[in-house]
Amino acid sequence: MQSVGKQIEQDSGGDTTVLAALLIVIAGVVLAAHWPALSSQAFLFDDDQYLIENSLVQNPGWDSAKRFLTEVLEPSTVRGYYQPLTMISLMLDWAMGGRLDNLRVFRQTSILLHVANSLLLATFLYLLFRHIWPAAMGGILFGVHPMTIEAVAWISERKTVLATFFALWCLIFYVLYVRKVRWQCLAISAAAYILALLSKPTVIAMPVLFVLLDIWPFRRLGKRTVIEKAPFFAVGAAAAIVTYVSQSRTSLAKLPAESGLVRIVLTFCHNIIFYLHNLVWPVDLSWYYPFPEPFDLSNRWVLFTVVGTCLFLAALAVSAWWTRGPAVGWLFFFFAILPTMGVIGFHPVIAADRHMYFPMVGLLMAVTYYGGLLWRKAGAGKKWERLFLLVAVTILAASEFIMTRRYLRHWRDSERVYEYMLEYSPNVAILHNNLANFLGDKGRLEEAVSHFKRSLELKEGSAEVHNNLGNVLWELGRDTEALRHYRAALKLKPRFAPAHYNLAGLLAETGRLDAAASQYRKALEVEDDYVEAWTALGWVLAQKGEPAEAVKCYERAIELRPGYILAHGRLALVLAGLNRVEDAIKHCRIVLKARPNDFEMYFNVGYLLEVQGKTDEAIEHYRRAIAIKDDYAQAKQRLEALESSKIDAEK
Repeated sequence: MQSVGKQIEQDSGGDTTVLAALLIVIAGVVLAAHWPALSSQAFLFDDDQYLIENSLVQNPGWDSAKRFLTEVLEPSTVRGYYQPLTMISLMLDWAMGGRLDNLRVFRQTSILLHVANSLLLATFLYLLFRHIWPAAMGGILFGVHPMTIEAVAWISERKTVLATFFALWCLIFYVLYVRKVRWQCLAISAAAYILALLSKPTVIAMPVLFVLLDIWPFRRLGKRTVIEKAPFFAVGAAAAIVTYVSQSRTSLAKLPAESGLVRIVLTFCHNIIFYLHNLVWPVDLSWYYPFPEPFDLSNRWVLFTVVGTCLFLAALAVSAWWTRGPAVGWLFFFFAILPTMGVIGFHPVIAADRHMYFPMVGLLMAVTYYGGLLWRKAGAGKKWERLFLLVAVTILAASEFIMTRRYLRHWRDSERVYEYMLEYSPNVAILHNNLANFLGDKGRLEEAVSHFKRSLELKEGSAEVHNNLGNVLWELGRDTEALRHYRAALKLKPRFAPAHYNLAGLLAETGRLDAAASQYRKALEVEDDYVEAWTALGWVLAQKGEPAEAVKCYERAIELRPGYILAHGRLALVLAGLNRVEDAIKHCRIVLKARPNDFEMYFNVGYLLEVQGKTDEAIEHYRRAIAIKDDYAQAKQRLEALESSKIDAEK
């Protein structure tokens, strides 16, 4: 008896010209849905280490790329697992003009990757089931779904859209390999798998997904088909080891034994129902889902998810007697999402919309397959049924489109994103902390203090919040309170480099230079590549009358970050004091290249040139300083003196 899969393959339902036209429509609709993200200036949780404070991303070049690629087991600039391609992609965005005050380039790349993923998904579904219109429907429903917003609009989640891009190519070439039995296709699929893992290792389950495709719809599972995947399993195993080691060394990696079997089972049940609910009814989505309290069966929602999961799995088991589609589609989803289901704890939330981005493919496989069956059946003299299906999908896609645009309004800036999350999770300490950081950056210091204090009420033992609160209090001039919070942070976390650094700054400002130098050195013991600490220590040593040691600190800072202008400027001043005039001028010119309107640096160069006896060049630099700041009295005084002496000399 001929399988349904082969029947579908024979009944292609159209040609590639129609598919190409539909792909263009999908691209336009998906682009329109996510277009508002281009103007977003919102930063979220990990954007500081991925972009805001990442010196390698902000200094594009081979050296930065080399570090991203070679720091395998202990990445230095991003806490967590090995993800070099993601970091290189962000670095390339910076090279193309992306900046902290202009995120459009970063958003543009992520949106284009999401559009590409929507097209690749439609292509994959078409190659799998050979029905053009249902495949296109699957692609557009994925592309405009509100649950994709987090992966697309959040800068740190470049890893998700990039890994999915390569993962979909991996699936496509595996389908081509099965259809055409060409080993070249399997080799390309393996290469795409490796690239996906280098972007984000959560796609590690790909070999298992291939086995599921062999069960359905290909119906080719056997000893040979498992053996052919041995290289994929080997690569996946190596990636799993690297991921766990790098994650445990630099961030959080909680083993299953630490969580307990009951908690893991409850998490599974919660997330199975939670994700399916949000997929079907994407209302009141958030970007931070804390664990329910209490997280046990006394909580009605938790009990509901346990019962719901049991009923759902029972229904899938019963359906498998008649058709494998729903069961395999769900298993595809389950294994794809398994790395983020909390078996190994990587983050403090129970679920996240971004985790659904790639696993959604499995559910759409089943939907597309049965949509294809309906489409083929409706073609037999019942054209109105196809029209009805098109209208239904159009209404569904339009609803998703509207909700996506509505949710994207909350991504206007960081303040609005965190305020929105706090509406749904008002008692989450990290949300108050992050909102307070944003308010502090905007100069709304008293509001920031209020949110920091609320964060400490919710999580008293947070060194990070104590440190952040100390910064705002210092800026408000409340030095004694700031000092108390810095010391509280270090009591909780003795090797906390930012707290040592900030405490040192406060001590230096109040004239306690020896104590400040000690704190800077402690910060550098923890983080030897702390550029700001090297620069600040250099300034303190210069103030203490140790210029030679100050020069070493500035040179170390510049070695770590060649474009760090503050270090170049301060080094120039110390070198000038050591009568290394030519070296001082060199560093001054580096500053002027980056800051052509720095009138003080023009004055400094003019003065150094004057010391060298280069009067004409000195006069030119003084004039430039005055052209920028016409009331620059010191520059005018030196200019008049030089011009007078020059006139006297000519007489």
